[in-house]
Amino acid sequence: MSEHAYSFAERAALYRAIAERRDMRHFSGGEVAPELLARLLEAAHQAPSVGLMQPWRFIRVTSPVLRESIHGLVEEERVRTAEALGERSDEFMRLKVEGVLDCAEVLVAALMDGREAHVFGRRTLPNMDLASLSCAIQNLWLASRAEGLGMGWVSLFDPAALGELLGLPVGAEAVAVICLGPVSEFYPAPMLALEGWRQPRALGELLYENHWGEQP
Repeated sequence: MSEHAYSFAERAALYRAIAERRDMRHFSGGEVAPELLARLLEAAHQAPSVGLMQPWRFIRVTSPVLRESIHGLVEEERVRTAEALGERSDEFMRLKVEGVLDCAEVLVAALMDGREAHVFGRRTLPNMDLASLSCAIQNLWLASRAEGLGMGWVSLFDPAALGELLGLPVGAEAVAVICLGPVSEFYPAPMLALEGWRQPRALGELLYENHWGEQP
């Protein structure tokens, strides 16, 4: 055991938050206290980022009209996705895929403009800016679970349409609509697994050694 390790209780709490994090779609209204929201966003802001570029931008949506408009964009893409799924269309349409109108807080996570100026770590892997934003969102997710709040990442929207709705500058890109707030309970397993959409695979199936496809 490393001398730098946390205590057993602290480690257990961390692994519990990771294991019990869920992509939530069912919310019970309520509110998120301002100091708690600030704490969660600070956790997101502490994420690692390529070249320390901190490409994330968070927009808190407080306008009911704007929230309704975002929900409309999500609903439009939900229908288009169902059409693209073909034979699974009806099954998909029965799923609850977002909680934009039900959650206490709606945030939009976006990539900043001017990202082309940041070359450090992105010359051959330019999408590391997206990886950095994803780390910030994961920080927010885990902190929310530890605080007893549900969070859902909604990706069903046209980024250009959402960017126009929010007044994003040229070069910026909306990546996630985040639903955040109290829930009556957390799903005991991923919702899509519970609904029979798809079952998670075991780590052993996805872990290779030395070369692609070679099992340890």
